[in-house]
Amino acid sequence: MEQLVIDGRRGQDAPAPPQAREAGAAVVRFVGFSLEDDPVVCGVPGLPGQIVAARSAVPLRREQIGMEVVVVFEGGAPARPIILGVLRRDAGETGVTADADAWPPLQVQVQVDDDRLLISAEREIVLRCGDASLTLTRAGKVLIRGSYILSRSSGYNKIKGAAVDIN
Repeated sequence: MEQLVIDGRRGQDAPAPPQAREAGAAVVRFVGFSLEDDPVVCGVPGLPGQIVAARSAVPLRREQIGMEVVVVFEGGAPARPIILGVLRRDAGETGVTADADAWPPLQVQVQVDDDRLLISAEREIVLRCGDASLTLTRAGKVLIRGSYILSRSSGYNKIKGAAVDIN
């Protein structure tokens, strides 16, 4: 139902608000994540030079920052983009090399039962929070990174390996 707005000064119909832009997709650049981990994009038609928070219909990874994404605009508003997908980089694109591991996205399996949660991936699994990360690789490496690491045990705390290097 359309609402009629009356301009009280003249008693005439007020100018209609600008109509929503034509429905369609646009290609913009995915530039990263906000502090709230929302994806942000730039190059939005109608908002030149602005960085705009977006929503996404697909999972996005940090490795995809800088890539082009396809967006549509909720209600036709350029300030409300929804990311529908990431455009694949081709080897012929200037300055970009094809990365076989970046496309298609990694296949991840998650199995849950009453006693166990199993997460598996083909190449590696990374748990990250701020500057801290835990990485498990296909080669069997376990990498723990952080600005402060504490190992605490109420029982025996054992470090075992073919070689142990401290400092």
